[in-house]
Amino acid sequence: MKRLVTIACVIATASAAYALQLQDYVLSQSRPKSVPAMSQASDGEHYYRLSDDHDKIVKAEYKSGAETVLFDSKTARDCHIAEWDGYAVAEDESRILLWTASEPIYRHSFRADYYVYEVRHNKLSKLTAEGGEEIATLSPDGRMVAYVKANNIRIKKLDYDTDVAVTTDGEVNKVINGVPDWVYQEELGMLSSLRFSPDNSILAFARWDESRVKSYTMTMYEGACNPKSEYSLYPGQFTFKYPVAGEENSVVTVHSYDIETRVVKQMQLPAEDAYYIQNITFGAQSSQLMVSTLNRTQNVFHIYSVNPRSCLAKAIYEEKSETWIDSDLASKVRFYDDFFVIPSDRSGFSQLYQYSMSGALLRQLTNGEENVTDFYGYDATKKRFYYQRTSSPLCRVVMAVDEKGKETALTSEDGTVSATFSATMAYFVRNYSNATTPNQYALYTAAGKHVRDLEMNKEYAARYTSPEVPRREFFTITSDGVSLNGYMIKPVDFDPGKKYPVIMTHYNGPGSQEVRNNWKMGWEQGFASAGYIIACVDSRGTGGRGKRFQDIVYMKLGRYETIDELAAAEYMAKLPYVDADRIGITGWSYGGFSTLMAMSQQGSKYAAGVAIAPVTSWRYYDSIYTERYMRTPRENAAGYKAASPLDIAQNLRGDLLLIFGSADDNVHIINSMQYAARLHEAGKMFDMMVYPNMNHSINGCDVRYPLYRKVLTYFDSKLK
Repeated sequence: MKRLVTIACVIATASAAYALQLQDYVLSQSRPKSVPAMSQASDGEHYYRLSDDHDKIVKAEYKSGAETVLFDSKTARDCHIAEWDGYAVAEDESRILLWTASEPIYRHSFRADYYVYEVRHNKLSKLTAEGGEEIATLSPDGRMVAYVKANNIRIKKLDYDTDVAVTTDGEVNKVINGVPDWVYQEELGMLSSLRFSPDNSILAFARWDESRVKSYTMTMYEGACNPKSEYSLYPGQFTFKYPVAGEENSVVTVHSYDIETRVVKQMQLPAEDAYYIQNITFGAQSSQLMVSTLNRTQNVFHIYSVNPRSCLAKAIYEEKSETWIDSDLASKVRFYDDFFVIPSDRSGFSQLYQYSMSGALLRQLTNGEENVTDFYGYDATKKRFYYQRTSSPLCRVVMAVDEKGKETALTSEDGTVSATFSATMAYFVRNYSNATTPNQYALYTAAGKHVRDLEMNKEYAARYTSPEVPRREFFTITSDGVSLNGYMIKPVDFDPGKKYPVIMTHYNGPGSQEVRNNWKMGWEQGFASAGYIIACVDSRGTGGRGKRFQDIVYMKLGRYETIDELAAAEYMAKLPYVDADRIGITGWSYGGFSTLMAMSQQGSKYAAGVAIAPVTSWRYYDSIYTERYMRTPRENAAGYKAASPLDIAQNLRGDLLLIFGSADDNVHIINSMQYAARLHEAGKMFDMMVYPNMNHSINGCDVRYPLYRKVLTYFDSKLK
């Protein structure tokens, strides 16, 4: 095992000392400011943003920051809306699509009331009289809006004020047109499938037939946070389609709609290869509908170029893996006039590859044993590709590479840097932080030259980098001969001559990464201020270290993570300033699963644990995520059994607190209730905290502070 190493960073000087409490770390003020969300203007010299009071759409120049108002609620004709939730600007700025009164459906999707603003006439019109549309989408020329209502797609032609049905077979919990089903939204990150062709003649979309997918029903109560008065005397229900591992999924097909002839056609894709439709988008030509697919096992990935009029598909890319292919691969592919760029970890590390539109490999753009973690785009004038990669497992940098393979670092800071580029790749907004520097936003040219600062978070830094705030220190341990990265947070008045209780925290899901040299402020610092040492170790299977390190968990979720968590606790227990009898563990979601697995092993050193929204059997979890790493229960029965906290509940050691939301549409309540039943059966004592009507994130109505106060109080009662 290796000794503690602190990453050397410049620490901001605090203007004053603050006596911060737990609420200061978990409420909104503990987060640094960010820059307003920017959307690119097509000229590459400007961007759009929503004003701070959400009543204006502003156009700003990248270089100078000079702003002009495109839309103002106070002066627009027929406008009675004071605040807007979002917007989209047509490429020629002739119209702006705005929405308000957003109502969540799942964690990421929503319905809203949409409006169209005509810039020339300063006039605002409601998209439909009733409102409540989903995924409204402007055509490239700004003359049409496609949207979904009652599971059907409609197109409104704004010039003529006509509204036409594209589909009519939509039905709740049976057929969804345009909007992805629950599992696609959650696990593939797809929120909309509506795509207009570049020439505005075709609308492409996907259709989900979920009629054979089994339903899950959640009981809903009146509650107190956003109370539902209709359930004041009798509980209600929310039912949706949720495919668990090994069960039937939606049948997904891709279609085109000819806007002139109003004819809908189904694209001809191979059934086995196109089990999952990961993404659909148009290439540079309207005859190139690019469809990305995965087989059910999620180890064969294809890109098809489909003619939306003839419906014929041609495979232009194939990738196979002995384990799994990352779910976000399709979203990282970029199509250009005569080539596309795709990341692949075929070499053992994620690199960028350039292919012709016919599918021929032109060149490998990046090399080495660092991982490309994001691809930003291509500048055709300078013939440069821009991307983010690791500079070590803990750090990220922004890079450029030309067609000859010459790489240039655009950022040099020790920490984590990401970028948001302008449409023409002329400028980028740099987001930089490290373990002791809160997020700093600045504008740079594509050559890496500083233009101006945007948000440096100086006031925030004065408060949260003061000597009164605990800070992270990085270290490494060895587990099974493998080096693992970790961090710990000590109380600010740390005395190496004393013995401290420890709380281990983790997530450990495949490809995730908690141990990073970036800014992170939260409950961990609050608990350290209360006298605990907080420690986190990224186990095998986590990200940033290449495919071999990550793929070891394939078909064996929970095995290596548990070994590594026990090794981490063993490391902490041997430190001279740690009380080996007062070590706790906590985690949320996959981290909750890992918490229960670690606490149920022989030799566990955990005296107490808190598992929040834990998966207790992968048989209960959704098909896409679970089968990606475990295959189906029929293919891997032993793996599912070995990765089930339910099957080892009788071995639980230490005191346990279970926390979950009763309306968790992701990790369902059945996980915690069945686990509780197994503990009762085994005669195990435990504690439970339930949040009525709360989802997987358990947030809203300032509930996070009392949640973490409960966790802290519980650990105080067991470890102090």
